Amino acid sequence: MKEIVIISGKGGTGKTSITASFAYLGGKDIVVADCDVDAADMHLLLEPDFKNSEDFYSGELAIINYEICINCGKCAEVCRFNAIQLNKGIHFIDPISCDGCGYCARVCPVEAITNEIQNVGKTYISNTKAGNIMVHARLGIGADNSGKLVAKVKNEAKRIATENTAEMIIADGSPGIGCPVVSSLSGADFVVLVTEASVSGLHDLKRVYELVKKFKIKAGCIINKYDINQMLSKEIEKFLIEENIVFISKLPYNEDFTKAMTIGKTIVEYENEELKTIVIDSWNKVKQILT
Repeated sequence: MKEIVIISGKGGTGKTSITASFAYLGGKDIVVADCDVDAADMHLLLEPDFKNSEDFYSGELAIINYEICINCGKCAEVCRFNAIQLNKGIHFIDPISCDGCGYCARVCPVEAITNEIQNVGKTYISNTKAGNIMVHARLGIGADNSGKLVAKVKNEAKRIATENTAEMIIADGSPGIGCPVVSSLSGADFVVLVTEASVSGLHDLKRVYELVKKFKIKAGCIINKYDINQMLSKEIEKFLIEENIVFISKLPYNEDFTKAMTIGKTIVEYENEELKTIVIDSWNKVKQILT
């Protein structure tokens, strides 16, 4: 079983559209993992049925028991995050600022503060219109620990892939280089980098590839909207050669990508034969690399 992770250095490159198209083409032979838990949207294209769901608990929050609190203020004195505020003579905890470190509970002379583990999201296991199983999640608004939620999604995807003897896991990673991306790269066999022909596209491609190199994972690249700046597209191709990154394909700018998304379709389901052919060829090339 092989694992492909599709990432981009920045948002808006078309990463999720390409991932969903690959997932559609892979059909029942693959398991899909949507690891972009901070802004999950692959469900808009693959129509999962949300058959199974489970609450995700991670991180702690300090809670004050006002029945025994004496408002001495010792907790506020030691809080490094300024999460404990005073309002009308009563101390309260700002849940957004609280890091759950537990220091306030340790110094409370009457043990009025406890830490409680938080429900910060949900994970789902769904059947999709492509005939495959999709593991996805939704992180609560303002919640932390997205890296841990990504790990949960990936572990579930691996378990399901093993049980069903699936050929491959396709994971849609988060944009950027943060903790969720690091978590999504763990255990991957191949990384597909999706970029665009813009100054920020090239800059962030270089940045995210530095992260991929640390994991020593072989990578390929798809240049989306290459024709909006063909000079920069050539620069990207030069960078790929220099870094020994596989050049998979390049896609022209076309509003049909957006039109397909607005009706809940991947581009390989849409009527644009040019784009469909390029994406299918890209998928076949990725599969050949992994065989």
